[in-house]
Amino acid sequence: MQQVEQVRRARALILGARKIAVLTGAGISAESGVPTFRGAAGLWKQFRPEDLATPEAFARDPKFVWEWYAWRRQILSRVKPNAGHGALADLEQRMPDVTVITQNVDGLHQLAGTKRILEVHGSIWNLRCTVCGSEWVDRTVPLAVPPACGCGGLARPGVVWFGESLPCDVWAAAENAVLRCDVLLVVGTSALVYPAAGLVPRACSAGASVIEVNVEATPISAGVDYALTGPSGEILPDLLVASD
Repeated sequence: MQQVEQVRRARALILGARKIAVLTGAGISAESGVPTFRGAAGLWKQFRPEDLATPEAFARDPKFVWEWYAWRRQILSRVKPNAGHGALADLEQRMPDVTVITQNVDGLHQLAGTKRILEVHGSIWNLRCTVCGSEWVDRTVPLAVPPACGCGGLARPGVVWFGESLPCDVWAAAENAVLRCDVLLVVGTSALVYPAAGLVPRACSAGASVIEVNVEATPISAGVDYALTGPSGEILPDLLVASD
């Protein structure tokens, strides 16, 4: 089947859905210029996760870890949402029940206008006190490091590190959205990072139609209803138009 016809049929599924869940990964943000972690030029080719993204690394040298996160925040402060982010925000405004679940920590969905979003890996713009547990948003760039809470305690990035569990309330909401949706749209994710990748088979088991948008095939491509190949910034605006 030609992709033009696949897009048309996938669009009809979306337009007929009562409840839609969207799972996004690094690919959608890469189109805005956000560095990814995997792949030939990924950040984990340059840095070791255990040196920068674990509780042990932070306990060992919080200033070093914060310098890396401050560098990433500077990069993110210069990028903008792309047409893919915008198409999802428009979909949320038009359709009665859309939940965006993202593995990204960059906040680009919010900048594009998406309101109902579940950040399963947290946000780089959130800070959390290691003493009192307070959490707050701070988009200051450049950020003085290491930052401190009002109580005087050391703050850490509000992201999920290797070896940590996903936030229980956010993850429960993500699972609920996937289990009750009619259509799951999977955008720009490698489908390799668990537990988020496990949401796709959960949706299939619950009877949802699954539509994938990615620049290349992934481990889930052969098992979804429609696997659309290409940049999300090009495919989503066409796929998510208001009429078929």
